[in-house]
Amino acid sequence: MTATDEDRPDPHRLPVIFILLTVMIDAMGIGLIVPVMPDLIRDVGGGTLAEAAIWGGILSTTFAVMQFLFGPVVGGVSDSYGRRPVLLVALVVMALDYVLMAVASTLWLLLLGRVIGGITAATQSTATAYMADISRPEERAARFGLVGAAFGAGFVLGPLLGGLVAELGTRAPFWLAAALALSNAAFGWLVLHETVTDSIRRPFSWARSNPLGALKSLGRLPGLRTLLLVYFIYYVQFAVYPAVWSYFGIARFDWTPATIGLSLALFGMMMAVIQGGLIRPVLAALGERGTVIAGHGFSIVSLAAIAVIPSGLWVLILTPLAAFGGIIPPALQGMMSARVGDDAQGELQGALTSASALAMILSPLVMTWTFARFTETGAPVYLPGAPFLLAAALSIAGLGVVLGTARRRA
Repeated sequence: MTATDEDRPDPHRLPVIFILLTVMIDAMGIGLIVPVMPDLIRDVGGGTLAEAAIWGGILSTTFAVMQFLFGPVVGGVSDSYGRRPVLLVALVVMALDYVLMAVASTLWLLLLGRVIGGITAATQSTATAYMADISRPEERAARFGLVGAAFGAGFVLGPLLGGLVAELGTRAPFWLAAALALSNAAFGWLVLHETVTDSIRRPFSWARSNPLGALKSLGRLPGLRTLLLVYFIYYVQFAVYPAVWSYFGIARFDWTPATIGLSLALFGMMMAVIQGGLIRPVLAALGERGTVIAGHGFSIVSLAAIAVIPSGLWVLILTPLAAFGGIIPPALQGMMSARVGDDAQGELQGALTSASALAMILSPLVMTWTFARFTETGAPVYLPGAPFLLAAALSIAGLGVVLGTARRRA
């Protein structure tokens, strides 16, 4: 009797585990260091919390710019030279980058670390491509779902572990991140096989690696510019959380890194619950447009409340309400997807990716600058929550665009 395909062990089981660990470590690496960045920047460069926030915005934007610019480049390199060397080299370089940041004694070394980190974090597309290579067509959707779940798990575990490990010292989370990346590189060296064969290999092309190419599609998508604008505004105001949450928690409530990490992990868990479970019944009850409007309402109320509530405990209690704004992007994507043909779905997703990436580049600079202006010595009003009021105003603007579009269509 011969074993059926179902009885045979999956030959790709270990590579799948490696890919999921890679994506999770990418997400964890960002969250691990967020709780300690205010203290680290002040230790390295001195100065006030307001000045540290400005540098934090510069570091975050630098990371996002590198990830935006090098995402298509790294993907093109993997199509030409193979997924395995790209993934393994990126993990080793990532580990060395965390070591650099762990021993950095100047702000310029921290900036160099964020440049390198942004490039190595651009490998998520390569990890997803590898998953597609080793999956049958009927398996791909489920395995892509696993990739998303791994990223979400890393987003939750990163700040939680970072806050706890920070109790051992400001540099400790960087050493942990380096150890995780290096351990996964060793695991990948043992289990990862190459999937790019001569039949699918293609020469590297700078023309195909242009990260601004997706933006050209904006003018060719009829009737979508307004919804794309709302999508962009959402991500600008949403980025207030990773951009200034650590600085805000210290200035307003004197939070420790452990508390900051716990609060960010709580927010990440609620986002996962809402986008993974609650979005379907909400869409069924309110429809896509109603969901977008409701999401903006939750965002406006929660952002304004966070800005002025004097109790850190109540801010944590408000976290589920704040996370409820996460129903906006899926509903917007559904509205836009329904307005384009099947042959333009990839073009639409490229435009959405570019819009969110540009928002994540712009927002840290704007939000940290706002925080600094309202917390520095001589500020007209001491208001650490000012960035959240700005985010609430942006959310009001996004809601106005949605309602105005509905009136024009009527």
